[in-house]
Amino acid sequence: MPFINTMVTTEITHEKEEILKAKLGKALALIGKPEAYLMLKFEENCRLWFAGSNDGDAAYVEVALLHSAPKASYEKLTAEICNILSSELSIPTGRIYVKFSETEYWGHDGYMF
Repeated sequence: MPFINTMVTTEITHEKEEILKAKLGKALALIGKPEAYLMLKFEENCRLWFAGSNDGDAAYVEVALLHSAPKASYEKLTAEICNILSSELSIPTGRIYVKFSETEYWGHDGYMF
């Protein structure tokens, strides 16, 4: 049930998208969520301003979850997302925001989880 929306100022090649998909899927284990229901969205070449400047690459990542996870798990996932984007897209970790959204209800395939 997780949905990860990743907006970056860089280009994402098909090869990099496959790598990001695999790494983000594995990272979900840090918050106890399955990859089986993971949905991803990648938005490349976004115009993002950070700290009053659009000089340098940046990223904004939204992670939507059914229910919640402990804060310590969110901290681990945040670090891993930052590491993934830094290593794969050369985005400095200090220019990445990660937002978590929790919801009580999530529908799929005509029913509610």
